[in-house]
Amino acid sequence: MIRFLIGLIVGIFLVACGTYYYFTSGMAPVAATAQPMPFERLLAKDALHAKIRSEALATSPIQATPANLLAGAQVYSHDCAFCHGLSSAQVSPEGRGMFPHAPQLFTPDGMVTDDPPGITYWKVKNGIRLTGMPSFEKSLTDQQMWQVSLLLRNADKLPADVSAALAPAAEPAPASTPPKAKPR
Repeated sequence: MIRFLIGLIVGIFLVACGTYYYFTSGMAPVAATAQPMPFERLLAKDALHAKIRSEALATSPIQATPANLLAGAQVYSHDCAFCHGLSSAQVSPEGRGMFPHAPQLFTPDGMVTDDPPGITYWKVKNGIRLTGMPSFEKSLTDQQMWQVSLLLRNADKLPADVSAALAPAAEPAPASTPPKAKPR
């Protein structure tokens, strides 16, 4: 029995040392373009969902009025679309370069309309570690974070003026180059 316990302790110690060496020697994939580590997605997702379940507010302190949705669209266009895209738009180069990829929140696969606004608010306020999702707690007001959260909750049923505010801007026409002067 004593040999078994000593073997167990030595085994746990060796696994811990090997894991430490793996991460501190530069072998762990940390680049956004690298393949995920074993169990990385599962563990990170489970930890995130558990934290949000324990801290997210159940109800929004503001209502999803047309004015709040329009204000949310303006905040989203300025602060979120860079990574998460606009309605009917291609994924931004920045969004494609992230790992994990930034969800495109106005596409059918990326919408969070099933999430209560408190969950989206938590993500906007706190950010999500190891994803590129920053915390907006110090750059947006609580009202702005709730407006964006309500916008995303209602992304599949927005009023026309709010949808228009989220439409991608037309690409500017390329500037014409002036004709070269003829040498004299």
